[in-house]
Amino acid sequence: MGNGARGVTGMATKVTAEVAAEMTTGTADCEERAGGDGTVRVDVLIVGAGPTGLALGCDLVRRGVRVRVVERAGALIPGSRGKGLQPRTMEVLDDLGVIDAVLASGGAIPVGMMWKDGARQGEYRMFDEPVPSPTAPYVRPWMLPQWRTQEILHERLVELGGRVEFGAELAGLAQDAHGVTATLAGGASVRARYAVAADGGRSTVRRALGIGMTGQTVDPNPLMVADVRLSPGALDRDNWHFFPPAEEGGGFLSACPLPGIPDFQVVAQFPDGTVPDLSPNGVRAIVAARSHLAAEEVTEVRWASDFRASAALADRFRAGRVFLAGDAAHVHSPAGGQGLNTSVQDAYNLGWKLGAVLRHGAPVALLDTYEQERRPVAADMLGLSTRIHNGTAERGAATRQLGLGYRDSALSAETRTGLADDALRAGDRAPDGRPGGTRLFDVFRGPHWTLLAVGTGTALPPAAALPTTVRTHRAPAYEPYGTGVFLIRPDGYVGWAGVTADGLVEHLAGYGALPAGAAA
Repeated sequence: MGNGARGVTGMATKVTAEVAAEMTTGTADCEERAGGDGTVRVDVLIVGAGPTGLALGCDLVRRGVRVRVVERAGALIPGSRGKGLQPRTMEVLDDLGVIDAVLASGGAIPVGMMWKDGARQGEYRMFDEPVPSPTAPYVRPWMLPQWRTQEILHERLVELGGRVEFGAELAGLAQDAHGVTATLAGGASVRARYAVAADGGRSTVRRALGIGMTGQTVDPNPLMVADVRLSPGALDRDNWHFFPPAEEGGGFLSACPLPGIPDFQVVAQFPDGTVPDLSPNGVRAIVAARSHLAAEEVTEVRWASDFRASAALADRFRAGRVFLAGDAAHVHSPAGGQGLNTSVQDAYNLGWKLGAVLRHGAPVALLDTYEQERRPVAADMLGLSTRIHNGTAERGAATRQLGLGYRDSALSAETRTGLADDALRAGDRAPDGRPGGTRLFDVFRGPHWTLLAVGTGTALPPAAALPTTVRTHRAPAYEPYGTGVFLIRPDGYVGWAGVTADGLVEHLAGYGALPAGAAA
């Protein structure tokens, strides 16, 4: 658990001459700068335009950080892939300004339907039904094909002034004390102060850095996943359809209707180790062999892929000025829907820290907390995904990720004593609600910190004593918070908590940010 002595002020707080010089030359726009040699110069290079890279790009661009996102593919990666968004990720997407599109394009997770010999065997629910609460605007998982999630984030990135360079494959990466130089396959060069590997489980960047992955094969049996269209009425769209093996040792088949489009995501297991035939006719044959559908009822195969479920964790999430995020840092079984969600939350954690260092003079040591906070979370989620895959755990509160937090982080300073066991503490996710009629998530939304006084008239530091990145809000007593003073981080977690604001300014000083009334 965090405490006052272990807050951010215990970190190295010296701003190096190099960082200070960079602060004076930085601009608030997101334009790239080219050197005399044609090298593009940016603050952050993001390698990979999947959900992780796009979410990070959105977060950094809105903070005024110059970003270059490169993707070796010629377009956004197709396929429904990771189609489940957990409630905590929905909160992240809300803050990034895309929740309306996510809600309009997605839908609730369908109720499962078991089949045998062409007959329905009954419905079953894949997860427990959470109780709605004013503290959490999203309590249930939300289904959205991954390709659509990527489209929405890409549209937001462009709207904010960023862009993705497609067809830009990384050919080389080198770093020194002052930055990272990336060479692209076409010979172009990018110079960045930091780089982020968001290029997937087979990350080129991770391998170039020599960072190992420790893990295991969760299931040695190949799995096929495909997006298909079926004849009208072949399967209803109200259920997620499951076809157990027809005989012992056989493989299952599932068909899940995807919201907003006519497609179904089909998944099939091959316990005999057979590599599935991913051709359209091969996919049709698999569906026909595992269900009561005829091959010709699969009218179109829009995308197909195969994989083996595994769980692996990078030995490090950082090497110098290069960070690993998403699948480049951790690879999950798809069971439980944790992979994409943990990845987007990596980006959300790293984004505000890079922004603080690059735009607001925070100490570079702040970036060390990315691995300190995110690697334990990724390890826990890997274990949960594996247990769900093996049938030893069920989907429930843990998979929704609302309970994840950073109580043990060096950034979490809890100065109160005698708290109840279930009390909100520094490091916990800050709950939503409408104390006094104002919604807290509306107050928190944006790339700023929030100083929140709940149920107390205690004096707060004057605006001139606080960084311009901190906004202040008072609310009446509210049970999820109790009473006290809370500093809410830009990613929605409680960074500091106290009965009064004593010690708060000193805590903030550890981030190297100048108060509003100080001269730069």
